[in-house]
Amino acid sequence: MPDVGTIAGEAADKAGGFLTRLGGLIQATNIPKQFRDVDFTGLFTNPWFLVPFIALIGYQIYKQTFRDLFIVVLIIGIWYLSGTEYMQTLIVNGEVQINKVLPVVFGGAAVLGLIIYLFFGRSQ
Repeated sequence: MPDVGTIAGEAADKAGGFLTRLGGLIQATNIPKQFRDVDFTGLFTNPWFLVPFIALIGYQIYKQTFRDLFIVVLIIGIWYLSGTEYMQTLIVNGEVQINKVLPVVFGGAAVLGLIIYLFFGRSQ
């Protein structure tokens, strides 16, 4: 009979190796730095971004897909909030500030619950 502990250990090692490689890839591509350094004003004044974005919003209004439009607005809002000074002070000297993290966690759970409700809770 196979040893379940050994099998579980091997699976955890493989998953850990995958997550380590994925974390290395994310750090090598500087994705966290790119998120922190995004010029919000520059992005929304750049015609190469603005024209397709306005076309997307206009199309969603034309098709009356207000659910999808609301989700796009939520995603942009979350992205904007992730760059605020409040989010930058969640970790100070390598320590998580629990009194600042809890509102973010509950707010994220509320937004996720709202998105799940929009996708699955309402009938079309």
